[in-house]
Amino acid sequence: MSRLDSFIRRMSAQRDILNVISEDVAGLDGPIVELGLGNGRTYDHLRSLFPERRIIVFDRKMAAFASSKPAARDFVEGEIHDTTPEFAGIDAALVHSDVATGYAEIDDETITWLADITVPLLQPGGFAASGMPLNDARLEPLDLPPTVAAGRYFLYRRVA
Repeated sequence: MSRLDSFIRRMSAQRDILNVISEDVAGLDGPIVELGLGNGRTYDHLRSLFPERRIIVFDRKMAAFASSKPAARDFVEGEIHDTTPEFAGIDAALVHSDVATGYAEIDDETITWLADITVPLLQPGGFAASGMPLNDARLEPLDLPPTVAAGRYFLYRRVA
């Protein structure tokens, strides 16, 4: 598969998962958390799905298009692994993470800590959608929409 096709599949998976769970997420209180802003495409989609909801974004630097930048109070700059612990217990309704780099050695390391920072941000019953697997007993894997291939993206609900 070409890198372009892979990118399109990843973006489609994000959109499809977020659209499918949006009503369930809307029924929960709490902020939305975006781990990895990039240029802001997914953040912009989250804003359209949850226009009244606070969306807190973490990334190592601001690189989003001007129209897709979060408010300064909602952007946490720095290494995600280092900045998220301060927000543990915020009872997020949704944590979305798209932090894969495409470099196996970096992504393998990220997988070792990504669930550890995601779970403390989520409320019980909250959702986690991720481009990387989140291995934690407090997260129940959920079925993906039929448009998303197994292993392309991951969806969970916090059970405890």
